[in-house]
Amino acid sequence: MTLPFSQTIRVELGSRSYDVKVGTNLLSGVGAEAKLLFPNLKKVVVVTDSNVGPIYSKEVLGSFSGTGISCELITVPAGEASKAMSRAQEVCSGFTRVGLDRKSLVIALGGGVIGDLAGYCAAIYQRGIPYLQIPTTVLSQVDSSVGGKTGVNLPEAKNMVGCFHQPSLVIADVGTLTSLPDKEWSEGFAEIIKHAAIRDADMFDEIQKVANREGDIGALIARNIAIKARIVEADEHETTGLRALLNFGHTLGHAIENAAGYGRLLHGEAISLGLVAAARLSAQLSGLNAESVTRITSLLKLFHLPTELPDDLSEEEILSAMRHDKKFEAGRIRFVLLRAAGDAFVSDAVTLDHLSQAVRGLRNS
Repeated sequence: MTLPFSQTIRVELGSRSYDVKVGTNLLSGVGAEAKLLFPNLKKVVVVTDSNVGPIYSKEVLGSFSGTGISCELITVPAGEASKAMSRAQEVCSGFTRVGLDRKSLVIALGGGVIGDLAGYCAAIYQRGIPYLQIPTTVLSQVDSSVGGKTGVNLPEAKNMVGCFHQPSLVIADVGTLTSLPDKEWSEGFAEIIKHAAIRDADMFDEIQKVANREGDIGALIARNIAIKARIVEADEHETTGLRALLNFGHTLGHAIENAAGYGRLLHGEAISLGLVAAARLSAQLSGLNAESVTRITSLLKLFHLPTELPDDLSEEEILSAMRHDKKFEAGRIRFVLLRAAGDAFVSDAVTLDHLSQAVRGLRNS
């Protein structure tokens, strides 16, 4: 069966290598793809949420018709609150009820929350079973679906419980993006702007075109996936420091998201604030030019992403949340800065005083 994929990006990780297929009208071919990957596959569970499931689960489940593979659906409530240990236990219990074993397959159908949750459940169930990612948001297509990071949140901090578990395949159907509300569409561009800032400054122009409804969103998605794939290949488990570059804007962004209470700010909205702060710290500490700071901030505003901190979020709450961040080592913060647009590095020169000033600077952006 030939499927209408417009581009395939290979993530080369030895025995854990996989393809990311980007295109349109891909959901009807999911069953055939699963059968090709796992010829002896008998059972599949699709994990989705209450927003995405009613729109796309029927087509995905229907793609298994005639394959000899039984396919069940598990639906969790939409939203960041589902990315929790309690929900992971419920999903794993669902796997047991339908009889999944190590030769079965989990499919994550949804945004980043579903990808992280379902991937984590696949990683820990029977000490690991395969899973397939079908990301349905800009954010999850360009970022969280690629790279194998799975996990859930704790009340104290984001992504504190998790593991690396690479998917067997990622199917990024850009047609699913048409069903996104405006805010969910826009939030993904925080990660796209981040990729341009750390790795591909020329992409700023393409982002501008998409913002003006002139660019090719599919090509932009593929370009971002390729950036993520190359970084993951070089540093799968964050041992060399290269993968840490993907955390540009995330140290403060995650802290702001936590301090606001999960669900108040979309992930991309919190990251937008973190990007503004990180760009300004880069100008202060590593010589990033003012034009680049302005370009990053202006692009975020084009997508209606926040660049000013809500008045009711205190500096103390944000800094307290940040101290639980995994990027703190022996009391020191590993903070990603830019020397120039497209040239990022990990610095240990950023102090809590610098971060405190950066938070205060977000009051008047």
